[in-house]
Amino acid sequence: MNTAVTAAPAAATSYDDLVTRVLRGEFGLDPRTRRIAVAFSTRQAVRHEGRNGGYRNEVLSLRLAAAVGSCAVEPGALPDAAIEDCVGADVARLLEHELPPVRVAALDAYLMHVLPHTPANGARPWSLPAGSSLRKSRARARAVAGLVDVPPGARVLVVGVVNSLLEALRERGLDCVPCDLKGGTTEWGEPVRTDALAELERCDAVLASGMTLGNGTFEPLREHALRRGTPLVMFAQTGSAVLPRFLGSGVSAVCAEPYPFFWLDGGTGTVHRYRASDCPASDADPGAAR
Repeated sequence: MNTAVTAAPAAATSYDDLVTRVLRGEFGLDPRTRRIAVAFSTRQAVRHEGRNGGYRNEVLSLRLAAAVGSCAVEPGALPDAAIEDCVGADVARLLEHELPPVRVAALDAYLMHVLPHTPANGARPWSLPAGSSLRKSRARARAVAGLVDVPPGARVLVVGVVNSLLEALRERGLDCVPCDLKGGTTEWGEPVRTDALAELERCDAVLASGMTLGNGTFEPLREHALRRGTPLVMFAQTGSAVLPRFLGSGVSAVCAEPYPFFWLDGGTGTVHRYRASDCPASDADPGAAR
C-alpha cells in the first residue's frame, strides 16, 4: 500500500476541515489523481443464537488500490446508481458527491490508502478469535469497551445500539443510555432513545458508532466532547480511517474495523485501537481545534 505520508498530520478541527485538507493534497497524494477501481455494497441480516432480536446492515465500500473505505447506510436507502457513479471516478469528485455515504466512503478509502492502520500511524492491533458471529461480536465489544476510560458507576451514552457493546459495558459496572435514530428496545427490553444530543449533559462519556459520520450527527458529538472534556470513543466500520484523524480534537479513542468486518466470516480477525494519549503532541493538538 502506498504510504506517501510518514507521520500522521495534526488532528482535524472538523469534518469539513479534514475534507478541505485532503483536497489540498496535505496528506501527500492528490485525490484528483486517485480513482476508485471497485465499488460494492454488502448486505446482511443476523440473529445471533440465544438472542431474541435481529438486525440488518448495508454498507457501501469503495476500493482504492489496496485500501477499502466504507460507510454504512440504512438498508435499502442506497440507489444502485450510486455504485455506478463511483466506479472509475476520482476521489476528489466523490468527496463532493450528492450522497453523504459516497462522500464518507471515498474519504475513508483515501485515508486508508495514505494512512493505513499500522503501529507507525498510531494503531494498536487487537485480535479477534475465530468462531460464531456472537463469539466474535462479544470479542469486538470487549476491545471497544476497554477504550471507555471512566470508573464503574459512570453513565455512558451509547449512540448506535449494539447489544454486545451494552453487555460489555455493563460487565465493567457502567450505566448505559442506549440511543439510536431507529428507536425500539434493547435485547433486555429497555427503551432506546432517539435524540443523542438531548442526552449528552447527563452522561459522563459517549461511545458512538462511525455511522454518525454518514448521518451528520458526528460533529455535534465531537464538539460537545471537545467543549466539555467528555470522553468520546468511536467504534468504526464506517470511516475507520477517518475517525483517527480527530484524536485529540474531541475524540479520545477509536476502535477501527476496516473491511472485511467481523460478521463476514468465522475466521480470526483484527481490529485496530487508537488512543489520543498515544499520539505525539504534534499529531494531536487540542488547542488548535478550539
